[in-house]
Amino acid sequence: MASKGLQGFSKSLNTLRAFGSSKDPLTQCLAPRLSRSMATETSLPSSLIQGHTVVQNVGTAESEIVPSSVLTTIHKFPTMEPIRFDSYSSKYLYLPLRRDLLHRAVIFEGDATRQGTASTKTRFEVHGSHRKIRPQKGTGKARLGTRQSPMLKGGGKSFGPHPRDFSTELPRKMYDLAWRTALSWRYRKGDLIVCEDGMDIEYPKSRYVKQIFEHNRWGKPDGRSLLITQDFRTNLYQALEDAGDDGRVQQVDDVDVKDLLELGRIIIEKSALDQILREHQSDLITKVRAAV
Repeated sequence: MASKGLQGFSKSLNTLRAFGSSKDPLTQCLAPRLSRSMATETSLPSSLIQGHTVVQNVGTAESEIVPSSVLTTIHKFPTMEPIRFDSYSSKYLYLPLRRDLLHRAVIFEGDATRQGTASTKTRFEVHGSHRKIRPQKGTGKARLGTRQSPMLKGGGKSFGPHPRDFSTELPRKMYDLAWRTALSWRYRKGDLIVCEDGMDIEYPKSRYVKQIFEHNRWGKPDGRSLLITQDFRTNLYQALEDAGDDGRVQQVDDVDVKDLLELGRIIIEKSALDQILREHQSDLITKVRAAV
């Protein structure tokens, strides 16, 4: 029986070798190799690669050319006349969309704003005597203990809320990356409008600011707008108090990631944008350890 098995194995081996003597028989049994890999291997011209980063999309044969820097137009508010161009690194305003990071950042900010001051009294904190209301037996009524019982009106609360801290934790580098991802998403959509410093209007009238919003298509029909300033602008802030249907204005210190994603577009002063990018770049800065 063993000799017949060896003869059958040798015949099968000779059949496999007939397909190609120069290759391993095991390789012949495997699936054929694809003509190209999942990501394209075609080299791009050197003139096109200089100053850019080539990002290959996994699962496709397409490559996205990411510039090392991007240009932004600086406008004059409220005429929106282009003044000059300014350059920013692609790591600041050209990051890919990361919905997971934005979601975690919004939840992190929402948890931090919860007061957590809800409080109730237990049966041991309710004021009053703790004597037994009536005898245990002989009255024909239900058994009762003290007046602080949760079953009675005015008694304590079982498992009620108590002051607590709802804040959660999020790594600083992830939070900073979420800030720049939100700005990059706005920049890629064309909804990030950078203006010169000193963004203010001439008259503190809501009718005047509504006309500006209607002319630039920033109002409610086209999506409300968020204006971000470096400092308090008296006329602009006073005019937008009665024009909340078209948008709102905030100082840069009061802005969070949710504000960058909530409204239709962002009109921001250049100094305010520089402050946001400067304060949220911890994942780009390498810390140098001090020698012991």
